[in-house]
Amino acid sequence: VMRRNPFGMDICCRKGSRSPLQELYNPTQVSLSNTAILHQIRRDQVTDTCRANSMSSRKRRVLTPNDLKHLVVDEDHEMIYCYVPKVACTNWKRVMMVLTGRGKYSDPMEIPANEAHVSSNLKTLNQYSIPEINHRLKNYMKFLFVREPFERLVSAYRNKFTQKYNTSFHKRYGTKIVRRQRKNATQEALRKGDDVKFEEFVAYLIDPHTQREEPFNEHWQTVYSLCHPCHIHYDLIGKYETLEEDSNYILQLAGVGNYLKFPTYAKSTRTTDEMTTEFFQNISSLHQTQLYEVYKLDFLMFNYSVPSYLKLE
Repeated sequence: VMRRNPFGMDICCRKGSRSPLQELYNPTQVSLSNTAILHQIRRDQVTDTCRANSMSSRKRRVLTPNDLKHLVVDEDHEMIYCYVPKVACTNWKRVMMVLTGRGKYSDPMEIPANEAHVSSNLKTLNQYSIPEINHRLKNYMKFLFVREPFERLVSAYRNKFTQKYNTSFHKRYGTKIVRRQRKNATQEALRKGDDVKFEEFVAYLIDPHTQREEPFNEHWQTVYSLCHPCHIHYDLIGKYETLEEDSNYILQLAGVGNYLKFPTYAKSTRTTDEMTTEFFQNISSLHQTQLYEVYKLDFLMFNYSVPSYLKLE
């Protein structure tokens, strides 16, 4: 017996029904309206931070297509997702592939992780014309997910610099960090770059030369710089700390909550607050202060308090 894929017609092309944007701002279900208040508070926090810092960020710059390459578009459900590496972005890309795949995929977890990161599998906003971009920014529901900035940073460090298989990162960034930050580095360390210490990584991030040389890699770039929340009005700001609730709320708004749930999995290797505290123990208070300055807007904008383990100068 052929089972009809629930993602065939229903999940695609929801013409005639309410868009996620309408459902968010004028909820028809009580359960949705309570959550809507929480997201209003998060939106206001971003707006207030942008306003308070607009003086320091000089004049408002115009976004270029290159600024929009992290914004994944789902035409059928009129949604735009700005992905932030190290904030459940692999699973969200998998979900977006189910939503935009017109029945090609039904279970996000059956999509291999590496396939989720193949750029041709998802359409990003920079592939559209300027009028098309403006139309989508105005009419589609835009969302992103954020995480405590230093926890995200430690997670990126652990993934990219302590795993033996990430040789491309060791070659591309590790060798550069060792060359610049390590006195008396061995020839092997300079060649391989596979034993970068967290202290060296931090020193590299706060070095003014680094930012002048090239933009940060997306895994440790600020959310502020990846998703441009002061230029793009995000309707929903999901948090890593409430990942499941926020994700399923978005799927409900999209009208697919009945048959698509955000994948849950207990990851024992997850970077936690305790782990992050440990990593910061060997960082001098001067370097902690300088690093906080780099990520300060992310802390303020998304309402994360200054970590208790920091010794700021």
